[in-house]
Amino acid sequence: MQNEKLITNAIDAAELSFNDFKSIVINDYRIAVESRQASILGRREVLTGKAKFGIFGDGKEVPQVAMAKAFKNGDWRSGYYRDQTFAFATGISTIKEFFAQLYANPAKGADPFSGGRQMNCHFATQSINEDGSWNDLTQIKNCSSDISPTGGQMARLVGLAYASKLFRENKELDYLKHFSVNGNEVAFGTIGNASTSEGVFFEAINAAGVLQVPMAISIWDDAYGISVPAKYQTTKEDISEVLKGFQRDSENPGYEIYKVKGWDYPALCEVYEKAIKVCRDEHVPVLIHVTELTQPQGHSTSGSHERYKSKERLSWETEHDCILKMRGWMLDSAVATEEEILEIEKEAKLFVRNAQKEAWNEFLDSIRPEQKQVVDLVSDMAKHQPELAKIAATLAATADAQRRDVFAAARKALRLSTRLASAERDALLTWYKKQESLNYDRYNSKLHTDGMESPDMIPVVDAVYDEFSKMIDGREVLNACFNENFARDQRLVAFGEDLGNIGDVNQGFAGLQAKYGELRITDTGIREMTIMGQGIGLALRGLKPIAEIQYLDYLIFALNVLSDDLASLSYRTKGIQKAPVIVRTRGHRLEGIWHSGSPIAMLLSSLRGMHLCVPRNMTQAAGMYNTLFRADEPAVVIECLNGYRLKEKLPVNVGEFTVPLGKAEILEEGTDITVISYGSCLKIVQEAAEELALLGISVEIIDPQTLLPFDNSQVCVSSLAKTNKLLVVDEDVPGGASAYILQKVLEEQKGYFHLDGQPKTLSAKAHRPPFGSDGDYFSKPSVDDVIETIYQMMHDANPNKYPALF
Repeated sequence: MQNEKLITNAIDAAELSFNDFKSIVINDYRIAVESRQASILGRREVLTGKAKFGIFGDGKEVPQVAMAKAFKNGDWRSGYYRDQTFAFATGISTIKEFFAQLYANPAKGADPFSGGRQMNCHFATQSINEDGSWNDLTQIKNCSSDISPTGGQMARLVGLAYASKLFRENKELDYLKHFSVNGNEVAFGTIGNASTSEGVFFEAINAAGVLQVPMAISIWDDAYGISVPAKYQTTKEDISEVLKGFQRDSENPGYEIYKVKGWDYPALCEVYEKAIKVCRDEHVPVLIHVTELTQPQGHSTSGSHERYKSKERLSWETEHDCILKMRGWMLDSAVATEEEILEIEKEAKLFVRNAQKEAWNEFLDSIRPEQKQVVDLVSDMAKHQPELAKIAATLAATADAQRRDVFAAARKALRLSTRLASAERDALLTWYKKQESLNYDRYNSKLHTDGMESPDMIPVVDAVYDEFSKMIDGREVLNACFNENFARDQRLVAFGEDLGNIGDVNQGFAGLQAKYGELRITDTGIREMTIMGQGIGLALRGLKPIAEIQYLDYLIFALNVLSDDLASLSYRTKGIQKAPVIVRTRGHRLEGIWHSGSPIAMLLSSLRGMHLCVPRNMTQAAGMYNTLFRADEPAVVIECLNGYRLKEKLPVNVGEFTVPLGKAEILEEGTDITVISYGSCLKIVQEAAEELALLGISVEIIDPQTLLPFDNSQVCVSSLAKTNKLLVVDEDVPGGASAYILQKVLEEQKGYFHLDGQPKTLSAKAHRPPFGSDGDYFSKPSVDDVIETIYQMMHDANPNKYPALF
């Protein structure tokens, strides 16, 4: 079999002989034809049931080969799920790996991009080793892990390009030799024309223009978004026309904008060479609008494009197919003969078919031993229980058994044999339990990086105070913490709305921009999605970003980026990429419908894969930051908005002490009831506990400190074993974060068995709080609410000792 990697090379007409030129062109044509065959065969594999779904890059082959010529070691891609030809042309993927991903093969090395977790055309390169240490990113062609949400790749693209600017302009980063070579790297982005209607596209285009970063965005324009034509998608039906105002001129920075037909091979090669040189050398964002593309097989395997394209359009697409056009150009230019081209096309079909067969057989071969083992084990059990023979026979007769077929048979056999104790059943059970850990690794592992710089590996250092420790505002504790860490670690950068010049709206960064410079502490526009993307891109390239969102409410504007991209990054790449972004924000006890400040359940449900820190004061927040700055996993830290001017004692080691994540703390010991709360609500609970003590009720107050992870040491259930009563107080909606905490304590920690009464939650009302202090009082938990709820629980348990209040 021929070499699987046919990497394209740049064309330099001034130096190449005709034979060299011919060799490059023929190689490019071979890549394009192989990619087309992969699309055709891939679609067939889905329609015959071997794969679940498929989406392919047919019709975009020639421009992607041209783009690949300008892509160098150290560069980054943040792309569209139709970039398979680019992946083949750069060597990021082989044809066999493409099919292994289509079949969702989780075997080690089969799908090197996602370990069988993502559908086809979702590529990624290995940035980190198994222990979490970094590879030399300057020596490989880098591809950030693809995601499916349309336009979602744009946010991180801004950060990938911005990193090059920092590496070029901040000489303090020169020591990071494995991450950049003088900031010469270009961040390549790709997107379909219809997806340019997404808000994140416009936000990213504007951000990159403001920042002036080496971002090269290619728009594959085939005039449709599934069935919806361009006239419903884009003003003037032409995105580069819409964006003409971004074109730079002699007086104003901006973009260089190029437009080129997607079937014109020589023009594409010329445009990409020129555009990327400008982008790389001058650090100017460029936009390449690739028009007149086709989509021969339609959008995906979910339907046919003949349903919505006219006969005239289909005829035009056949005539303007980029491979057909390149073929004609090769003949007209005498680059190749008809016989040579026919031979290439014949070889390509055979090669792709063989690669597909290899991938499919390797996928089945990884399952067949398990299939045989279960058939044999269940057959042995059938000697004692004959009805099990049918399960073994059915599984044995399944020609292309999937792993789920194997395990469904094993589990059914175990269920049906529960009353039959035998050595044969024990053997199946032993096999099954051993396989459980293997399947966890295949399908559930690496939600977090879990490497040598995991937060769990950071040494715990207690805060130290002496006789000179001052009582200062909480904001000053944070400021001192940030100052110490920025002096310690040159990789730290921070950016957000109002963060730089004024030092954030609550002064946590006051004076630090003047000390460390605008490259490290930076103001941004109002653009939450790309603030998050800026952080993701920088973190992917080895820096330590703090991406600030001014208020917790505004985080909702960026939740798609955090949930779809950052939170799933480690999992969807099976740990080959990481992005240790720290999202800093503030909330709790805000007033008003639009500043209610505590949508915690929303974050808990959508940010698994990140840590969620809810410090009760700024000293605890500083300790968490100190941990996170030394670790390599992403987190959200929610500071208490009403705590910046409250007095706290400044630790002597303000930049060194650490607060471990997942460690709950007992703030006050008690015997009658366990109350769990976090953030600003803790002060309310503590105040209520003082009055309850006067009523003869002893309250044990627990601060989990982080909600993701939650109470790893099971402090909560230990308390519940003592008090037998549980109240959860938070200011999320009913059934929000409080329900999550109940599930953790009662189910996971098995706290249910210690209860002697109904557990209760005290939350905010279902609606958002009205404006003003009265609105806050009547819609969020107050001291009075806490006192009366706890008293009522004690009354329910012992009405004689605690007579009814009302």
